Amino acid sequence: MFEKKAITSVPVNDLIARRWSGVSYDPTRPVEAEKLTACVEAARWALSCYGAQPWNFIICDRSRDEAAWNTALECLVEGNRGWARNAPVLILAVAVERFKHNGEPNRWAQYDTGAAAISLCLQATDLGLMAHQMGGFDADKSIQTFGIADDHTPMAMIAIGYQTAREDVPEERQEREFAPRKRNPVSEHFFFGKWGAGN
Repeated sequence: MFEKKAITSVPVNDLIARRWSGVSYDPTRPVEAEKLTACVEAARWALSCYGAQPWNFIICDRSRDEAAWNTALECLVEGNRGWARNAPVLILAVAVERFKHNGEPNRWAQYDTGAAAISLCLQATDLGLMAHQMGGFDADKSIQTFGIADDHTPMAMIAIGYQTAREDVPEERQEREFAPRKRNPVSEHFFFGKWGAGN
């Protein structure tokens, strides 16, 4: 396993620095049930408006249900399908767009679903797994094939598994996989006191 720690302007939590979205999964190593359960637990305890927990996650574990896993794989765009076929677990994150307690629209549902998803991914990182969230999937197809209820919005597909050894990364993926991680400077996205104001 190899790391690509974030190079930060000040120290941050090591778990946050180590989390990154690689694409080189070991197809021979399934994810242990207890580790997958821990990832789900982390998502379950994420923050949410009114404590509504406006999310559902459809877990497709190839070692438990290959047909469901294949269904998830077929929902991905071709570019993602090429590498995600090696990930033993694919999870579809779905936002529940209305509050259960009053049936009103939940403006924060997608935000909260994202919070649950990153909690899941950070837990995966802590357990030595790699998690990669993808927007490149056919949401309409996932609604149809998984029978997703009305007022629910598929948000992302998440690949989870063990990273392959550095020497086993295919040549066509090496440039992407080994390139340094980049982020824009803080000043471009974080303002102090008013819009556009630097520190």
